[in-house]
Amino acid sequence: MLLAGGDAAGDILVCAEGLSFWGGVDPETGRIIDVHHPAHGENVSGKVLMMSTSRGSCSGSGVLLELALNGLAPAALVFCEDEEVLTLGALVSERIFGRSVAVVRLGRAAYAAMAGERRAEVSGARLVSAGVDVALMRADVGALRLEDRDRAVLAGDVGEAARTAMEIVCLMGVAQGATALMDVTRGHIDGCILAHSANLIFAEKMAAMGAKVTIPTTINAISVDRQNWDTQGVSTDFGGRASRLADAYVAMGARPTFTCAPYLLEDRPKRGECVGWSESNAVIYANSVLGARTPKHPDYLDLCIAMTGRAAVSGVYADAGRVARRVVEVAVPAGADDAFWPLVGWLAGKASPDRVPLLVGLEEAAPSTDDLKGLCAAFGTTSGAPMLHIQGVTPEGGQAPSLDADRVVLGSKDFAAAWRELNTTDEAVDLVAIGSPHVSLDEVRVLARLLDGKTLADRVDVIVTIGREVLSAARAEGLVAGLEGIGVRLLPDLCWCSITEPVFPNAARVLITNSGKYAHYAFGLSGRKVRFGGLAACVEAAVTGRAPAVLPGWL
Repeated sequence: MLLAGGDAAGDILVCAEGLSFWGGVDPETGRIIDVHHPAHGENVSGKVLMMSTSRGSCSGSGVLLELALNGLAPAALVFCEDEEVLTLGALVSERIFGRSVAVVRLGRAAYAAMAGERRAEVSGARLVSAGVDVALMRADVGALRLEDRDRAVLAGDVGEAARTAMEIVCLMGVAQGATALMDVTRGHIDGCILAHSANLIFAEKMAAMGAKVTIPTTINAISVDRQNWDTQGVSTDFGGRASRLADAYVAMGARPTFTCAPYLLEDRPKRGECVGWSESNAVIYANSVLGARTPKHPDYLDLCIAMTGRAAVSGVYADAGRVARRVVEVAVPAGADDAFWPLVGWLAGKASPDRVPLLVGLEEAAPSTDDLKGLCAAFGTTSGAPMLHIQGVTPEGGQAPSLDADRVVLGSKDFAAAWRELNTTDEAVDLVAIGSPHVSLDEVRVLARLLDGKTLADRVDVIVTIGREVLSAARAEGLVAGLEGIGVRLLPDLCWCSITEPVFPNAARVLITNSGKYAHYAFGLSGRKVRFGGLAACVEAAVTGRAPAVLPGWL
């Protein structure tokens, strides 16, 4: 099937595993920057890029749009499994900006045959190379059963912006294999960071067209501390454009929550509630821990869903899409600390990159909601799946896996290898990075307790990213004054995946984080060397300036 774009040609680049364009591809060069990916260092520009599906961040759609606007996009993307993030980016590029990136989905046999070729082209309704010639059917919204209200929006009866949004929702529905649309109750916007110009261009174009959300909608973390950036050394150009991006979504009716952890807000989705969320960690947490229902909607589709209140009936909206198709047995090392949970998520994602897993063996470990937050975020960096189950822990963890589910075992050797992969050998630490996703109130309490009576090491910065609501609650408890008194910076609105210099300390060369998500992405995003450890290890590095390169005792 031809899902987006038209004629294209280029040399074939095959990725043996899925790639997150966000944090994995430089939008200014097209180079693959994810150091953990087998194709690190390759360039996707002008290529016929093949991978079974993508993985990781919902923001990959924005990276693809930026590449397209810069003339650096792949000529074509070829998948053999369901894929939404890059497909959506290509649809937005084509439908709103007139920049074509062909997106093709092949059957497995045709995909395998094409992967052995050197060059391919999409021409008309065919994908051809030296030894392969595949007929393609173009995606058609006529495959969807639409209600009269949907047809009215598609006809432009409520404005051009709404028409465009509904068209994209419908085309993505076809790509998702859906036959109908459904109502959703709330949205969460992810494409609001100024990682590149495309997000601002898209948001301001939609706002200028008259776009308005029709359901309660929250906004993800942005690129600046909205109320204080002009006192933090941020340039007027960057701060102004980042503020314009945030303001565009507020003008469209979204709530200025500016948090990547909307599940920490007082008003959070309930079990069984169908929502239209983006931001990978939030989606995985909502499905897995809250028992709500939302596919991992790509950036820009989140706005289209919020504008229409409609989403395609597909994926984890339906019971069948939530069934575990792989069992991951986890052997819990004795004495494991909180670093264990991000490692579980990171490894489980690698073990189940394309399907919902059921994790077993964790029943007696009694993870906290913060442990689960860290696990879900790390899982989202290595898996394309929108959720997971944990037997005896998560709301749907008692359901039986599919009859054909296979089994994977994770033991101490796997955790030790993961720890080594996420850690460099450098012991000196310049920066302690906490809050990816945003910290909870309980995490602020633990951090305050661990730092009580201690002094930060010279030339070590400690920065905590935090949502506005949690920051207000922490301030009310007197926690903020104590932490700030010893030099800890608590920054609202922005998150580690969006922090740039000078808020990110220019002089920092090595950072340590307790986030598996940020440990995975940090080098590609910041160029700094990375250490990973539990919160206590981060505090120890904060007060000593060092993080021993030896394995933790429990490993």
